[in-house]
Amino acid sequence: MMADLAAARLNMVESQVRTQDVTDVRIHDAMRALPREQFVPEGRGYLAYADTEVEYAPGRYLLKPRDVAKLVQALRPMPGERALAVAAPYAGAVIEAMGVAVTRLDGEDLTALDGQKYDLIICEGAVARPPQAWLSALEQGGRLAVIERDGPVGKGCLYMMAEDGVGRRELFDATPPVLPGFEAQHGFAF
Repeated sequence: MMADLAAARLNMVESQVRTQDVTDVRIHDAMRALPREQFVPEGRGYLAYADTEVEYAPGRYLLKPRDVAKLVQALRPMPGERALAVAAPYAGAVIEAMGVAVTRLDGEDLTALDGQKYDLIICEGAVARPPQAWLSALEQGGRLAVIERDGPVGKGCLYMMAEDGVGRRELFDATPPVLPGFEAQHGFAF
């Protein structure tokens, strides 16, 4: 079974990550080394390497391997940086394997930050828009990678904190489930 999962892990990197313009070999190496099945519930390890989101807790999902890799590559993690992984156990572990100190936030309130500043923030669930608390936690030059979704298809997005404010760039299409509590709030208009 372990050999099967090791082969599946290698196949995941070769077929789902490298073929999607993820060229940072540090990401390939980290994803080859990390047993993704450790991040899914007992008995669901067979789903860990599938090209799908995998629920690891009620309403919380690991992103598809391709989406994690593309978000991490957009962040460009560098050793010595500090990262916040919001509902992102696997993405956090990938970044940590790249030499970055990672703080994990996976409790009830995903906006309850402790006033720390971070170079990188990544979230493995889709949100309508990232909360201001996450943007405010970015250091100057800091980057936030998240999938925004308000409809059938979401967009992987990169936010960057600059001296003159926050910039945003769309990266790729994705369709992960929206984190509970982060849905779009549509009002009624006359």
